[in-house]
Amino acid sequence: MKIQELADKMGLTIHTIRYYEKEGLLDDRHVRRESNNYRNYSDEAVERLKLIKKFQSIGCSLAELKEVLQDHDANTHTNQQIIDWIRGKKKEIEGKKEEYDQMLVTLNWMLEYRTLLMDDPQKAQEMLKAWHAGSSD
Repeated sequence: MKIQELADKMGLTIHTIRYYEKEGLLDDRHVRRESNNYRNYSDEAVERLKLIKKFQSIGCSLAELKEVLQDHDANTHTNQQIIDWIRGKKKEIEGKKEEYDQMLVTLNWMLEYRTLLMDDPQKAQEMLKAWHAGSSD
């Protein structure tokens, strides 16, 4: 299939597919050049892009993605090694979730404070004092 058809099918841009190809995520199993030099993508390219999207959805960086796909292609890791990687990725995401939760707490406090400034400035000042008292620990 041609690149536009692949892009439409996968919900990606042509630029993204070419980038993946340039980075080595798609290789000659996935794309071949025709005599007119047009790229022709195989059904394996669709499966590969699904795999790429799946790993991106769990927060894999490009470097991680390259490593995971190389390992996947070569089948070099044991099931236990893969389980350990999954556990590590899970721990990393849980840490990020805690950071985001703290950011949300701060944003909610800021929103409440700013809203109170308009509606009840006295209560807003009390809230600010309580926050300063709590942060001096």
